[in-house]
Amino acid sequence: MSARRIKGKVVSDKMQKTVVVKVDILKRHTIYGKPMKMNKRLKARDDLGAKVGSEVIVEECAPFSKEVTWKVVEIVKGPEEK
Repeated sequence: MSARRIKGKVVSDKMQKTVVVKVDILKRHTIYGKPMKMNKRLKARDDLGAKVGSEVIVEECAPFSKEVTWKVVEIVKGPEEK
């Protein structure tokens, strides 16, 4: 079975080898059935050098630490410059 891959946006890169990735999820309401937008913040191991604002693809993997169980596989789009 292959590992899950999710596309998200880097919101923090202040740790040494870890980035925080915000992932948007569409989920249906249990009673009303209306689609709701939710988001989740995942901590991912970053060996590629992603910066804040980059769009990345993260993959589930064996735990690197207590909270880090994802790794950055690909940088889709670099940070947007202002």
